Amino acid sequence: MEYGPLICIFVAPNTPIFMTKLSVNINKLATLRNARGGNVPNLLTAAEDIERFGAQGITIHPRPDERHIRYQDAKDLKKIVTTEYNIEGNPNQKFIDLVLEVKPTQVTLVPDAVDAITSNAGWDAVKHQEYLKEIIDIFKKAGIRTSIFIDPVAEQIQAAATTGTDRIELYTEAYAVGYTKGEQAAAVAPYVAAATLAKELGLGINAGHDLSLENMAYFKQSLAHLDEVSIGHALICESLYLGLENVIPMYLKALS
Repeated sequence: MEYGPLICIFVAPNTPIFMTKLSVNINKLATLRNARGGNVPNLLTAAEDIERFGAQGITIHPRPDERHIRYQDAKDLKKIVTTEYNIEGNPNQKFIDLVLEVKPTQVTLVPDAVDAITSNAGWDAVKHQEYLKEIIDIFKKAGIRTSIFIDPVAEQIQAAATTGTDRIELYTEAYAVGYTKGEQAAAVAPYVAAATLAKELGLGINAGHDLSLENMAYFKQSLAHLDEVSIGHALICESLYLGLENVIPMYLKALS
């Protein structure tokens, strides 16, 4: 029998523990599979192993052209994922239908264009407030937790709170860029303010995009309440050198 990594955390008596979950985005594994055709690497086996290595969630982001995650993958993964299952995407009708069929733990709404290489902006929740309300209501009536991808801007956080979403996912590219430049405190400050406001407004807080082993611990230490991080590109790249079985516990340590 095989077991995942054991994480031990020692705290003073009566100290509250706020654990941040690690959800691994497996898009890049699907990209690698699709590059040669066939089924190597096997996405389902990889997802099972990622969970076994300690990750608390699996994230996918299917796009209309299915250039990495295929819609059938989303359906097949539902059968084997035993942790939290998060599906991200722009809520066109095809995406809505998929999510309602699969019924993941969480759906994250991302305003990416059809031809976007990767997500590059959060929602304008002020401009699209009514639209987001309608979409979020559809998913919440189906019992699916909702999150919207958003920039760390007070006006946007406040608008997000009126849409009925359960959580926001903070778009962290700006933080990652600032961290690399050695401007860690200035880079994380907008996210601290955004997370504080979101918490006051009753929103759960997720984060993702360009988070890595290099910058993860500082980000986590700076945000008192962080429900989940979704990490794909960096984690898979780091695993090319270190292996998934080693990298996932390293992220868990950074988040503990």
